[in-house]
Parts: sequence; C-alpha cells; structure tokens
Amino acid sequence: MPTVAERPAAQLRGTGRTPRSSARLSRRAEPYGYIAPTVILIGLLLVIPISVVVWYSLFDNAVTDKSPEFVGIDNYAELLSDGGFYKALVNTLVFTVTSVAAHLVLGLAFALLLNSQLIGRVSLAIYRAIYVLPWLFTVAIIAVLWRLILSPNGIVNYLLSFFGGEQIEWLASPTLALGAVTFINIWAGYPFFMVSLLAGLQGVPADLYEAARVDGAGAWRRFTAVTLPQIRPVIISMSLLDLIWTSQQFALIWMTTGGGPVDATELVSTFTYKLAFTRYEFGLASASAVIVLLLSMILAVLYVRHLRREGK
Repeated sequence: MPTVAERPAAQLRGTGRTPRSSARLSRRAEPYGYIAPTVILIGLLLVIPISVVVWYSLFDNAVTDKSPEFVGIDNYAELLSDGGFYKALVNTLVFTVTSVAAHLVLGLAFALLLNSQLIGRVSLAIYRAIYVLPWLFTVAIIAVLWRLILSPNGIVNYLLSFFGGEQIEWLASPTLALGAVTFINIWAGYPFFMVSLLAGLQGVPADLYEAARVDGAGAWRRFTAVTLPQIRPVIISMSLLDLIWTSQQFALIWMTTGGGPVDATELVSTFTYKLAFTRYEFGLASASAVIVLLLSMILAVLYVRHLRREGK
C-alpha cells in the first residue's frame, strides 16, 4: 500500500499519467488560462454581435417578424442597386478623405508652431490652450455651437451682411451642407493630430538638426530630410486611425443635419441608422452594417500591417 507521499503518484500511474507529464500539461495550458478572459469578452462583445448582424442580413423582416423569411444575399443585392446607398458612400468618401487630409495639414502646422523655439513660454501656453480647445468639447456641444454660429441669424451671416453679403443657409443648402459639416469635423478633430505629432516632434534628436545645419541644409531641407522621416510612423498611424474613425462618424452629422437636406450629408452611418430605426428594415440595415464592417476591416488590416512593419 503506498504511503501518503507516494499516493498521488500511484493515483496518477493508475490513470496513465506521471507527475512529469501532468506538470508539462499544466505549463502548456497556463498561457490559455491567461488569455481566456479576453477571449470570452471578445466573444461576448464582438464575435456574437457581429454574427447576429450577419445572420439578420440574410433574412427579410428580421427582428420585426417572429418568422422572418430567409432571402440569402437578396438584401445585399437590393442595397447595392440602391442609388441612395451609393450617394451615402460617395459622401462618406468625400467627408472622410477631406477631413483626414485637413487634420494632417492643420495638426502638423500647429505642432510645428508649438514646437518652435521662437515662441515664448507664456505665448506657447496660450496657443496650446486655444488649439486644444475644440478637443475639450463633446460632440453635442460642438453640434449646438456650430448650428448657432451657422444659423441664418448667427455670427457668420452677421459678418457677411456687415460686409454687404447675403445670408446663407449653410446647413440647409444642398450644395453647401456637406462642406459645412466637413469643416465642423475638421475643426473638432485636428487637435488629436496636433497633440500626437507634437509628441513625435519632441522626440526627434536635436543632433540630427545640428548635423543638417552643419551640412548647409536650409529650413525646408531640414523639414523634408529630418522632420518628416522621423515622424513618418506617427503620421501613417494617425492617418489610418483617423480614416477608420471618421468614416464611421455618426453623432456629429445626426446632430447637425440629420443626413439632410434631402441626402446631401447622408453618410453610410446615417443611412444605415435610418434603414433600421426609420424604415424598420433591419435586414437591409444589417446588410449595410456588414458592408461597412468589411470596408473598415480593410483599413484595420492596413493599420496592423503598418504596425508589424514598424515593429520589425
């Protein structure tokens, strides 16, 4: 009969295991135990909701009907033949590309200004407070603020009338509304670029600029040969993240124009929302969401590939 110390080993031998193999199995399973909570959360918060949306996109009258009809890819076919969906795609492309480009240009310009040695400490603190100010406002405050500014009786139209111009319905004009909301989004989003690029600029070694000056490089040459290469990873990362974020912008558009007038500012996000909660066509809305997800995944893959290259 085994002793107390020998009993566990005897029991393991009875099951065909040895203490060494059991320890090896435990070591192999240990990493999975660490990542299990994350995997469970991803499954509950990401995989399951996405799977449900994909499932709904294959049915007609999903959610609203207890026994929805399976239609396969008919919802996708109907959506891709809808002129309103293509108009929303074009508006989203214009809105996103213009906003990201302006965020980059303005953010880099202001970051260079704030990183300059020509500005005193007091002036630098004032400029930083002013430039970061839009970032402190919530979307609701930004929407209300700019609706007041651009209203027929707002400050912009007052200044136009003061100089002899006519009042303009900025957010109610089919030709001007998309440009107006794009400008608002640019104003609200450039501080994010500015702060990130400023951090990148402050990390550029001063020795590189000194070596460039010794070689006779002027200000523009130092910018193109030293500054841009050093902050290129930050620029690429921020641009890709901003593309993903801006392409899914909803709150600002909904609170300023609601996608109107007509469909002048209709983005894919507002188009999908209206399909679901105005027309109650959850199958079409799910199909639209799946298409948006696929487009977003392309940007996400590009971002991950960039991170991997930078990691090497």
